[in-house]
Amino acid sequence: MSNDVERGHARDEMPEPLRADVRLLGEMLGTVLREWGGQDLLDDVERLRALTIQAASENGTSKAIAQAEELIAGFSAQRAEDVAKAFTAYFHLVNLAEENHRVRVLRQREAGLSPTEARAEDSLPAAYAQLVSEVGPAESARRLKALEFRPVLTAHPTEARRRAVAACIRRITVLMERRELEQLGGVALADNTRRLLSEVDELWRTAPLRTSKPSPLDEVRTAMGVFDETLFTAFPQVYRRLDGWVNGDRAGAEAPAVEPFVKLGSWIGADRDGNPNVTADITRQAAAIANEHILHAYQNVAVRIGRATTVDAATTPPSEALVAQLARARELDPALADEVEARSPDEPHRQAILVVARRLGATLAGDSTLGYAAADELLDELVTVQDSLVAAGALRVAYGDLQDFVWQVRTFGFHLAELEVRQHSQVHRETLAEVEKVLAEGGRTPEGGVDEALLSDRSREVLEVFRAIVDVQARYGLMASRRYIVSFTQSSADLGCVYTLAEHAVGPGGTPPVIDVIPLFETFADLEASPRILGEILDDPRVKARLAQTERRVEVMLAYSDSSKDVGPVSATLELYTAQRRIVAWAEQNRIELTLFHGRGGAVGRGGGPANRAVLAQPPGSVEGRFKLTEQGEVIAARYGNPVIAVRHIEQVAAATLLHDAPSIEQRNAGAAERFADLAGRLDEVSRARFFELVKSDGFPQWFARVTPQEEVGLLPLGSRPAKRGLSVNSLDDLRAIPWVFAWTQARINLTAWFGLGSALAGVGDLELLRTAYREWPLFTTMIDNIEMSLAKTDARIARRYLALGDRDDLADLVLTELELTQEWVLKVTDKDRVLANLRVLGRAVQLRSPYVDALSLLQLRALRALRAGELPADEVATQQRLLLLTLNGVAAGVQNTG
Repeated sequence: MSNDVERGHARDEMPEPLRADVRLLGEMLGTVLREWGGQDLLDDVERLRALTIQAASENGTSKAIAQAEELIAGFSAQRAEDVAKAFTAYFHLVNLAEENHRVRVLRQREAGLSPTEARAEDSLPAAYAQLVSEVGPAESARRLKALEFRPVLTAHPTEARRRAVAACIRRITVLMERRELEQLGGVALADNTRRLLSEVDELWRTAPLRTSKPSPLDEVRTAMGVFDETLFTAFPQVYRRLDGWVNGDRAGAEAPAVEPFVKLGSWIGADRDGNPNVTADITRQAAAIANEHILHAYQNVAVRIGRATTVDAATTPPSEALVAQLARARELDPALADEVEARSPDEPHRQAILVVARRLGATLAGDSTLGYAAADELLDELVTVQDSLVAAGALRVAYGDLQDFVWQVRTFGFHLAELEVRQHSQVHRETLAEVEKVLAEGGRTPEGGVDEALLSDRSREVLEVFRAIVDVQARYGLMASRRYIVSFTQSSADLGCVYTLAEHAVGPGGTPPVIDVIPLFETFADLEASPRILGEILDDPRVKARLAQTERRVEVMLAYSDSSKDVGPVSATLELYTAQRRIVAWAEQNRIELTLFHGRGGAVGRGGGPANRAVLAQPPGSVEGRFKLTEQGEVIAARYGNPVIAVRHIEQVAAATLLHDAPSIEQRNAGAAERFADLAGRLDEVSRARFFELVKSDGFPQWFARVTPQEEVGLLPLGSRPAKRGLSVNSLDDLRAIPWVFAWTQARINLTAWFGLGSALAGVGDLELLRTAYREWPLFTTMIDNIEMSLAKTDARIARRYLALGDRDDLADLVLTELELTQEWVLKVTDKDRVLANLRVLGRAVQLRSPYVDALSLLQLRALRALRAGELPADEVATQQRLLLLTLNGVAAGVQNTG
């Protein structure tokens, strides 16, 4: 089928509501462009759009794409920037429309179901129903109560949009939702249209690039915006929906069957691995900002519920415990007690909740007399009110909004999200060596501790971090910060080192923070060595003591990014699976309750893809009802930016987590791993050799930096963290995984997701075996499907133009040959005639977007060619870099992926 026919079908398959939204927003953008830059600007945008669409429709010819490049070459610097901004704005609006349509579909689906229906196969009710059918009601109920989903927000710099741009998009989203949900007409519709046009104009006029890198506290506040907008209410919504299914008609009229199973973590303001901008003081401030946000949220809820809880003492008499609670409130503040009694006479339950609201305000203000010392105090008071309502027979009042509030307090505490500290093992080793050297030379305080004045600034800062953890735990509770992650763990000494540094930080007689030291295994060698390292650390008496306190709970983190950069995507996927099996065996042998922490990114090359499918493909025993993963960059906005989508995502992952340990799933995964072990070995061997053939070629790092905008990615002010661990581009070891992925994505090659797979599949050669594996081996299925998604966003025509910048035909041919081979074999294995043929929604979205992304890529190539030519005047370098950064932003929006 020709490309133009395929595009026509894609347009025809687009649902009419989505098509109408895209048309409306596109026309508004056209109006704005005409008003701002005149008809000439709009004409240039339309000419380039027409040429890239024509180029996408050509079968093997390059006439239209050459004409597009000629058109771009004739643009002035300002016109090139304006055109790049126009296509970027268009993608922001299309992304918005597609998200709105996804929400529309989810709402329509929910509207057609009763609360007791099992919904989609990947829903929590469906997972629970299957579990009941396999292990029985009692065991299913036990597993449901033990369920844990732990998303951890990170500040890894993969969100290309400015916060100002994101805010503008959010306002447009709200207007579009209102336009549809309220079915506006007449004057109201005209006003909505006027406001929409104004917001689109605002989006166009908002500078797309940050003028400076965000600080760590800027990143904290961005995350708090997501909490305020969605997370605070999304979690109890998930609990409520599941409880509605489990308890049926009695839901809301009896104690909930669902325990709060989502616990939020955060590295933002605490992850200092390679980021000197994150200091101990920043960590203290990050904890304080989170505490302020959660207390404000609680206070607002308490005021709302207090005003609504108007049951009186005659119909709903208070319990003795509630009367005692009100008496204690009078002792704390007689004037407050008088005030709430006067406002709510004979309404003791209302009085109690209004007192809660005032006490939360006092906690915010730092009033230690009236305020709560800990979240448990707040929870106790809420439960007392709830129990009193239950005893009086007001069950629906007790288990209504008040139950949501109880769930929220049990979920967020006073810390909102647990701050997880992370630091590189080498930093710990060097700091401890310096401390021991100073002590050996007599540099001690009168108490016998190390004289920190004799230490380097970095070593003093490392020690200060442990004191910051002590402070955070003292103010906001133990759960506020107790996990300490050691990047590049290579030995058990790397873990013991952290406990020793904590002891040095507080000095002789001091009380170290309560910490759980978590190894992060990143490279292939470290993953192989993980069971040995874990076995050795169990001999440390400090670890033994901590295991006794935690009922032998241990967390182990696995990195997807660096392992993929180390041995290639196929070998990394297979080794991560094997490593998990070895770690699970170690945990079983040592009676450890294991939680595996998956350091996944947004891109396929960093472990990205649908999280629920990834959970179900994990080895038997590796989940056990607990799933923890990092949520990074643009993934945070995509999964949690919209409340409807957030609820759906949480439910899908929780469902997979609950279902993973069903006997049928365990047997399927275990059987597949055994049946296809030889195939896995062959795929690993061939793909790794092919990957090494590329990345270990002489001059590859320099070639990579030349054919992609890798160097320029470091100029894009995405986050507070540097893009490289050092200044050199002579080795990929110094390059962080995110710019490694981001750069290949920008060049429309996506090499980090698929390179080596084609050779591996061809090396196996047995198509029937491969198709059987695709049907029956979940790990292989997930890997192939994720790579297929990445291939859909790859464009060989554009990629050739980037690869030509390197003047290395051997390497360019190697990449393009492998790309062609991978596409050929993925289609063979999946038995399709084109990628994503079975995913109509995603397939048509990618197909319709590609020509528009091509326009931005050609603009980016104009800038790259000028910069790579060298010897430009300084002002011209700045001009070309600005165009390139604008297109980086636009391509990221167009392919909906950075790193």
